[in-house]
Amino acid sequence: MTGLLVVGDVVTDVVARHAAPLAAGTDTAATIRILPGGAGANVACWAVDRGCRDVRLLARAGAVDLDWHAARLRAAGVRPLLVPDDAVPTATVVALVDATAERTFLTDSGAVLRLCPKDWSASLLDGIGHLHLSGYLLFSKTSRAAALLAKDAAHDRGIPVSVDPASAGFIRELGVRHTLSALEGVEVLLPNADEARLLTGLPDPADAAAKLSHSVPLTVVTLGARGALVAESGHITGRVEPPPAEALDTTGAGDAFTGAFLAARLAGADARSAAEEGCRAGAEAVSRLGGRP
Repeated sequence: MTGLLVVGDVVTDVVARHAAPLAAGTDTAATIRILPGGAGANVACWAVDRGCRDVRLLARAGAVDLDWHAARLRAAGVRPLLVPDDAVPTATVVALVDATAERTFLTDSGAVLRLCPKDWSASLLDGIGHLHLSGYLLFSKTSRAAALLAKDAAHDRGIPVSVDPASAGFIRELGVRHTLSALEGVEVLLPNADEARLLTGLPDPADAAAKLSHSVPLTVVTLGARGALVAESGHITGRVEPPPAEALDTTGAGDAFTGAFLAARLAGADARSAAEEGCRAGAEAVSRLGGRP
């Protein structure tokens, strides 16, 4: 079974790239685009781009623009399993991207965190070789229950599970202890350096990666322009340098890494080789606007 099921989020991204610093109280010239996004949806699209032929996405979207998002997922080769929400709109993120390609997010979670256990069915795992959970789902009681239900169902079938913790800010809101509790039994953890530091209290990303891999056997910490660290069962087993890239927009670079990493693992790659594939996808992602290939 080589299919990948992503349980996560679909988001409408409003990406505003501004060369000058924001001018409070008046106008700042910017290039603004409305694009399909969402960490889970981006991961799914990058996994297809990197050769995974069966990729499915379970997420909630507002009923008004669900068809727009579903069409773009299908065009990317992803099978959309989108649950319509009549009460709230699709999640929206405003990404402010400055001249250094650093981004700041304004997030309206919308329908994302309303994914609930009734939206889940164990039959969604038919033909699936790996389950990936977007960490955003952990940050509300309702969507966390759905994510944990999916995780338990995967374990019952012997299907490995990975998690991207998603946001240092949201981890602080939920609390480190509760976040780590939700990660129990996960086989692969894919945090960035800030998330790894926060989850461990350790300032050095390598130390943090090694510590996290005591509880999550394979932990891969992304370091942005410095590549990635691979830690397995308490030891650093790989340090991967990224290819050179001219950064235009860093939105979705971590999602690109995750999608390519998971596609490589499903194709039989070892952890280091998969991390190298992830770094190549991340370098490609930062060279364009938006978070998808």
